[in-house]
Amino acid sequence: MLLISASSLVLIGLVACGGGGGGGGDQAEDFPSERIEMIVPFDAGGGTDQTARQLATAAETTCGTQVFVTNQPGSSGAVGYEAVANAQPNGYTIGLATAELAIINHFGVSPITPEDVRGVMQYNFDPAALTVAADSPYTTIDEFLSAAQDGQTLRIGTSGTGSIWHISYAGMAQEAEVPLMTNVPFDGAAPAIAALLGGQVEATSASAVEAAPQIESGELRPLVVMSEERLSIVPDTPTLQEEGIDWSSGAWRGLVVPKGTPDEQVQTLNDCFREAYESPEFTEFMETQGFGMEYRPAEEYDAFMSDEYQRFGELVESLGLREQ
Repeated sequence: MLLISASSLVLIGLVACGGGGGGGGDQAEDFPSERIEMIVPFDAGGGTDQTARQLATAAETTCGTQVFVTNQPGSSGAVGYEAVANAQPNGYTIGLATAELAIINHFGVSPITPEDVRGVMQYNFDPAALTVAADSPYTTIDEFLSAAQDGQTLRIGTSGTGSIWHISYAGMAQEAEVPLMTNVPFDGAAPAIAALLGGQVEATSASAVEAAPQIESGELRPLVVMSEERLSIVPDTPTLQEEGIDWSSGAWRGLVVPKGTPDEQVQTLNDCFREAYESPEFTEFMETQGFGMEYRPAEEYDAFMSDEYQRFGELVESLGLREQ
């Protein structure tokens, strides 16, 4: 006969319940009980990094734990996205996702797609704007596209081949049924804008936020914004829809976690980061800097990323951009 002592039963019970070490159900109930790492797949100092750090700071209060940011740039975000996708799915590693997550796989840059992560929430959307120099002969988007239709060489400065700004103007050109203009890639929107000011390109595709200082100084003139509604920072600039072109596109930012992260952790992160998103400090920062605020909860964000992945894939395929 097998005899089991009372102390052994206690020990077995502790092991089954996580053994007093904070495992299993206790970890789920106490989550988050450790600090959270937020991986930003781009360099420090840029718009994505700035919004991430502001959100992380606000979330330390709402989530009740330290949230620290690490920058893992490289390959249009692929390095950082792969780090997030391959992290332990326990809720303590989250990633800052941008539109490039739905693009880079189509260019063969990375095997990672939105299917390799789970959405926590979207918090931002900044539509693309096509901007020209103040002394440009083109004063409307119709004039600009007519010039392209007539065979004029039009060079568009972007933050890189396969970037959201490249994809945005390429989609506009396709929808308007004009020849694809020449993409001139730079290492970010800032050098693309500098090239426009220097006359090296005829226009730039970037967010109105990034070009705002030069627009306000009168050096640049936005022709159109690729959003459904006009932007408050350039209220006199029409949308593509107003010009009869059914296309909208731009940069979006949100939070994601590794694919296997449990529902409970995803919901907790959504709750506390949404509270941070709605905080006066974060709202004031976004409004002051001109970043657009747009919220989607976890499931809606997952669906949105999947739709963007399919939409961008069809565009890359139809325009033969993957071979560039």
